[in-house]
Amino acid sequence: MIEMELITVGMAPKGEGNVLVLREVDGERLLVLGIGFAEATSIAMAAEAVAPPRPMTHDLMNRVIKRLGGFLRRVVIHDMRDDTFIGQLDVETDNGILEIDARPSDCIALAIREGCEIHVSDMVLDLAAVTQDMMGDENDLFE
Repeated sequence: MIEMELITVGMAPKGEGNVLVLREVDGERLLVLGIGFAEATSIAMAAEAVAPPRPMTHDLMNRVIKRLGGFLRRVVIHDMRDDTFIGQLDVETDNGILEIDARPSDCIALAIREGCEIHVSDMVLDLAAVTQDMMGDENDLFE
C-alpha cells in the first residue's frame, strides 16, 4: 500500500464533472478520480476547514463511528472493477479492524475530516496512475 495525499479537488475542464487528485507522499505518481458534485463539495469544504452550521453527511458518519466506539484508522483504494475504483474504510474497534466497503470519494471525504491516512494499492497505481508530465500543467485540470 502506498500512502497518498490530496492535492486538489474541483471541476474538470469543459464541465466534464468533478475530479480529485491524489499524489504519492514519497513519489511522483498521481491518481485522478472522477467524483460527484456533492462529494467534491464535501471534500473541498473539509480541506479548506470550512465548518457548516450543521453536520454534513460525512461529518455525521465520522460522529457515528466515534459514538459507536470506533475510529477511522485509514482509508484504502484497493481495487478496480470495470474501470471503477473500489475503496474501503478501516475502522478500528475493540474487536479489531472492520473493513467497510465504500466509494473512494466518501473514503477521502471522511479521511480529510479525521486527518487519517489515505492509501492506494500498488496494483491500482500500476493500472491507473499518471505523472505530472502526462497531465501537463495542474491548472489545466480545472476550470
